[in-house]
Amino acid sequence: QVQLVESGGGLVQAGGSLRLSCAASGRTSSNYNMAWFRQASGKEREFVAFISGSGTTTNYAESVKGRFTISRDNAKNTLYLQMNSLKSEDTAVYYCNQWGTAYWGQGTQVTVSS
Repeated sequence: QVQLVESGGGLVQAGGSLRLSCAASGRTSSNYNMAWFRQASGKEREFVAFISGSGTTTNYAESVKGRFTISRDNAKNTLYLQMNSLKSEDTAVYYCNQWGTAYWGQGTQVTVSS
């Protein structure tokens, strides 16, 4: 079993920044790839960013490329998402996921006011 707990969401003005965290516990390993997804109200959940277990490989959705940065601290079993230059269309519930598994966090709300 793996438990994922997101934090760091909130209300921010357009152009601002937030850093999300995802603390992992249970059967965790630096071998596991991780990802962030988001789901806006009335829309399907969508991919945001991916990071390999070692942290050497990352991938981003086109809509966030150049503004968001995914990272991880394997010693702390924590995944991060630094979000800069936020836009109103980034408003969503953000979820972390152990890539390719059914392990998801409960989500953290990010609201960007224009």
